[in-house]
Amino acid sequence: MKYKLLYICLFLASLTFAQQPQVKVEVDTSNIRIGEQFQYKISVDATENVIIPKLENLKGLEVIDSLKIDTIKNKLVQKYILTGFDSGAFHIPRQQIFIRNQVYLTDSLLINVTTVPIDTTKVKKFPIKGIKGEPYQLDDFKQYIWWAVIALALVALLLYFFVFKKKKEKQEEVIIPLLAPYEEAMQKLEELDKKLLWQNNQVKKYYSELTDIIRGYIERELHVPALESTTDELIDILQDFNNIKSIETTKETIEKLKGLLQESDLVKFAKSKPLSHEIEEDRKDAKYIIDHLKPKKQVEEDNVE
Repeated sequence: MKYKLLYICLFLASLTFAQQPQVKVEVDTSNIRIGEQFQYKISVDATENVIIPKLENLKGLEVIDSLKIDTIKNKLVQKYILTGFDSGAFHIPRQQIFIRNQVYLTDSLLINVTTVPIDTTKVKKFPIKGIKGEPYQLDDFKQYIWWAVIALALVALLLYFFVFKKKKEKQEEVIIPLLAPYEEAMQKLEELDKKLLWQNNQVKKYYSELTDIIRGYIERELHVPALESTTDELIDILQDFNNIKSIETTKETIEKLKGLLQESDLVKFAKSKPLSHEIEEDRKDAKYIIDHLKPKKQVEEDNVE
């Protein structure tokens, strides 16, 4: 009875062993000369859930090509083309093959790489040649290029200072005389009228340019920062000037200016839309303000004349 059980166990073990997939490696030659190629083949007795990684840890040998995996009679065959460029004996180490999430190791193989023998008796001898110089490259001329750039820059500077600059100095400068503040303001008002801004529904732009003309006139004529001041700040400055009699104007003029500036602020920031007759009245007030807002000196000179 004991022998029967032993035979049964051995039979089952042999069946289990027979079902295990086999991994085999082979080369078409184990002896090559430097630079010659040989084939390394891995065969696996399975086709499903098989992973053949890339060749690793090759020392002294190189992979020239990795061929496509073939399926031959329920086997997977992976072929590689290898070579070696150093003489010596080199091992192709054991490779890991994964089959159904289990690791199988291949055998390692020894490859002998030999040098090509040379028959020196049949080699034709030639005289020793002279030293051949290397071809010139851009780096060889870098220092000369920099010197050339510096020289050209110096020449350009000399030409500029001694030729072009002197010619420029000889040319007469055309100076356009500035208009007097009053004349400039009147001219700008006429140009503004020609633009027909408010007539074309550009009321905001019209008031912005109209008040800029008045502020620019006040800044030039009275030497105050009218363009940068708020409405209240500018009115306070003019009232102070009027109180100390440093300008020649009236309270009515300052009130007209205040009303015009406030109307402009409403148009620009509160989207107010004045009527046509109101816009025309503001235009008249603008000219009135410029006519009746002058420094005291100028008024006295005008009276003397």
